[in-house]
Amino acid sequence: MSYEFILVHREEPIATVQINRPKQLNALNSRVMQELTRALEELDADEAVRCLILTGDERAFGAGADIKDMADATPVQMLRLNWIAYWDRIKKISKPIIAAVSGYAFGGGCELAMACDLIVASESAQFAQPEINLGVMPGAGGTQRLTRALGKSKAMEMVLTGRSISAREAYARGLVAQVYPNETYLSEAKKLAREMASKAPIALRLAKESVNKAFETSLSDGLDYERKLFYFLFSTEDGKEGLNAFVEKRKAEWKGK
Repeated sequence: MSYEFILVHREEPIATVQINRPKQLNALNSRVMQELTRALEELDADEAVRCLILTGDERAFGAGADIKDMADATPVQMLRLNWIAYWDRIKKISKPIIAAVSGYAFGGGCELAMACDLIVASESAQFAQPEINLGVMPGAGGTQRLTRALGKSKAMEMVLTGRSISAREAYARGLVAQVYPNETYLSEAKKLAREMASKAPIALRLAKESVNKAFETSLSDGLDYERKLFYFLFSTEDGKEGLNAFVEKRKAEWKGK
């Protein structure tokens, strides 16, 4: 399928979806979000692909929402457009998504990176929620996910001032999983994606689901949820294969069953 604002690169068992609006620093509008969400959902349904990467270019992962689309919008128009729902759809993708971030991840771009499962950043990456400078506030998860990732005080500072943090600070505070040179951040993200893709597909999906549950429930409910998924995996062919392969000292062969 052809797209106007994104590029899709398949390197099975991984695939990369790249935002491609370089002149606009990959600013996000409804068309961009529609295309990348559709691409991710189609790749999620493709059994040949086991791990996904979402990226921009070296200058910008996403410099925020396209303000021209919002400047004259009314509350009713924003409600009807409901483009923030695209972030919710991305969160429902069952396969792991790595955000490979370089340059600006501002506003909606920062929220998009946080909607992925983990972030790999280049040394030039910067993260910010600058909506306060426009007289508004984050609306696609910024106040919630940033607070869970960084803690209340740092999230308050970023949201209430619009200040950015560097890749190194984001790493030190746990927002980013790894930081690499600009020249290698994407190849390192692909290496990590291939490592994940080499695992049992059902276990990979359920492990992701269980970690995400930790942000949405109490500890006791989360532990109960984790335990049920853990027991369920013993009914899968891959679960039996992995345990037997370990005992027999051979490489497991996953079937995704």
